[in-house]
Amino acid sequence: MQTSHVLWGLGLYIVVGTVIAWVARQQVGGGMSEYFLAGRRMGGVVAALTYSATTFSAFMMIGLAGLTYRGGVGALGFELIYLSGLSLVVFFGPRFWRVGHAFDYVTPAEMLGDRYGSRALAVLIAFASCIFLIPYSAVQLMGIGYLLEGLTGGDVPFMAGVMIATVVAVIWAYLAGMRSVAWTDSLQAVVMMISASAVVFLVVRSLGGISAFAATLERDHGPWLAVPGPGYFDLSTFIGLSLPWFFFSISNPQVSQRLFVPRSLRSMRVMVLGFLIFGFIYTLLSIIWGYSALVLFPDLENPDLATPTLLSSGIVPALLAILVMVGITAAAISTVDSILLTLSSMVSRDLYGHVVRSGTERQQLLAGRLVVPLIALLALLFARLRLDLIAVLSVASSAGLLVMVPAIVGAFFWRRSSAAGAIWSVATGSLVVLAMQFSGWHPYGQWPGVWGLVAATASFLAISRLTRPAEEGARRWKAVLGSGADPREPSSAESPRTA
Repeated sequence: MQTSHVLWGLGLYIVVGTVIAWVARQQVGGGMSEYFLAGRRMGGVVAALTYSATTFSAFMMIGLAGLTYRGGVGALGFELIYLSGLSLVVFFGPRFWRVGHAFDYVTPAEMLGDRYGSRALAVLIAFASCIFLIPYSAVQLMGIGYLLEGLTGGDVPFMAGVMIATVVAVIWAYLAGMRSVAWTDSLQAVVMMISASAVVFLVVRSLGGISAFAATLERDHGPWLAVPGPGYFDLSTFIGLSLPWFFFSISNPQVSQRLFVPRSLRSMRVMVLGFLIFGFIYTLLSIIWGYSALVLFPDLENPDLATPTLLSSGIVPALLAILVMVGITAAAISTVDSILLTLSSMVSRDLYGHVVRSGTERQQLLAGRLVVPLIALLALLFARLRLDLIAVLSVASSAGLLVMVPAIVGAFFWRRSSAAGAIWSVATGSLVVLAMQFSGWHPYGQWPGVWGLVAATASFLAISRLTRPAEEGARRWKAVLGSGADPREPSSAESPRTA
């Protein structure tokens, strides 16, 4: 593929996306909720599209395709575990939405800090989220770097692609916040689905159709179709990869923060249903994509290059390949934008807002916008290291966020839970995950996320039993969750800040 075509396609995408972001800027009002949550007025269809574009990032068409190339059918099972985890959104989503609207929560850290009556917990969660989400942002930038480098035969170096993506993400996030991201995501999700479907159709047809493709795959790569695969997946690996993905929808703040933005519970139901349909189809496309690359190019040294190699092979028409490149780039930038907004909202609301207690909402918003480029720069520096498989890096980041789950579950369903228990669970679990990630020590073959969740759960239960429960927060939440009234009404509930 000619480098000029790639650059023209990328440039056109950036121009169109910037125009959309600028138009979205005209609709933004003042305040933290307007900038970070689009005023909590997002419709169901737009919410579903932005949720899809944010979640299915470079991980899918590059990461999941690469994981399929390397590990076979286990990649499909791993991703289906994530989709089954959407049952948690059905269960927790309305609860997040109700308390979020009732108490004007902007971040999940603020929500938990208020429920447990602890500023320290909100600060700790915000800090831990920065530690684990910056590498996840870097994964998205790496995906774009690999894609542009592969499509241009190295004419656009890896770091050049990373830098382009970083600058675009910062500009779009800075212009209009969540509204900008949501509007650009809606276009991006449609491009992702159409382009991926067209490429899979053309590639499979070039291999003789679905029957001939399946026969060739079975004949030449039979182990990739059988459990546990050609050697990458075993039970410990599968559990280590899948467990953080199952809880992804409530443990990752850039995703759970989206549960605050639908304008109604009906819009949230549309969002979840739309995402499930989109996700199932896109998962199958990514798996077939990875298998197609395996059949056509069985000797790649780096599985993450399966997608760029397939697109630059000549099998896919140049125009369609550029459209796919735009779709993958868009999805990755969407995820980076969402993480930038979430982390900047946490820095401004939960770190700056609690450390500088006299800071007004306007000052917090300014601090959040100013920190966006800094977070992006840290992600760029991490991406420069080019570590490991993209899919594995994504899960490693989510493993650290998995330790938030006990405190989240306890906040809604255990009146005996305490602030000390929540603080110790997040701190202990995070330290366990970090220590195991850096040391490479996996006791009994289990991955850091597994042991981090065990340590966090044990700490939460034990310390909560030994300390005073957060009764005031539980009482106020019960009044909102048990009343059935619309929490957007002024008479809903008082909203004291954490003490």
